[in-house]
Amino acid sequence: MMTPQKDVVLVTGFEPFGSYEVNSSWSAVKEMSITGLHNENINLIIKEIPVEYDVIDKKIPQLWKKHNPLLVVHVGVSGMARTITLEQYAHNDGYRRNDNQGKCPKHHCCKESGTNVLKSTIDMKEIVQSEHLDTCPMNVVVSNDPGRYLCDYIYYTSLFMKKGHVAFVHVPPLDNPYNAKELADGLRAVILAMLDQISLKHL
Repeated sequence: MMTPQKDVVLVTGFEPFGSYEVNSSWSAVKEMSITGLHNENINLIIKEIPVEYDVIDKKIPQLWKKHNPLLVVHVGVSGMARTITLEQYAHNDGYRRNDNQGKCPKHHCCKESGTNVLKSTIDMKEIVQSEHLDTCPMNVVVSNDPGRYLCDYIYYTSLFMKKGHVAFVHVPPLDNPYNAKELADGLRAVILAMLDQISLKHL
C-alpha cells in the first residue's frame, strides 16, 4: 500500500542586509523547523533567500515547480514591525531601493504584465482571530503595505504565479522584543491557522 503524499508547506526567510547582520526572518524560520509544524500530514521545507531581485525572479518559480506546495509563506524583517504582521496585499511597482547587489528591477517594476496590486486568497483578518493564536506569545496584526522592497517583491512574484496559496509575514528584529523561539512559535501558530482556513474553505 502506497503512503499518501504529504502536502508541502514552503517557508522562506531572507539573508542579512543593510544594518541587519542577523535577519530575524531566517532565524525564526530555522527555529520553527527544529520542531516542525506539529502536523504529521505536512512536509515542511525551508529556504533562505538572498536579498536580490534577480535571484527572486529565478528562484521562486523554481521552488514552486520543484515542490508544488499547498502553501508558501514568505517571511521578512521590518524595523517598523513591533509584532508578527500579516500582509494582505503585494504591489507591482515602486521598487526603487537597491538590493544587496546594488540593483533595482527594470522600470522599478516586478512584472510588466501584472496588475498594480495582488491580494492573497488567505483572509488575514480571519487568521488573527484563529484559536491557533490563543497560545501565541504575541499579538498578531494585519497590514496592507509590505513596503516596496524585497518583501513586497517576493510576495508579488509568488502571487503572480497563481499556483497556490501564498502569504507574507513580517517579523520585528531579534530581541525587539521577541527572541527567535518566540517568533518561531508565533509563526507556527499563524501557519497552522492558514492551513485550517485553506482546508475549511476548500480554497
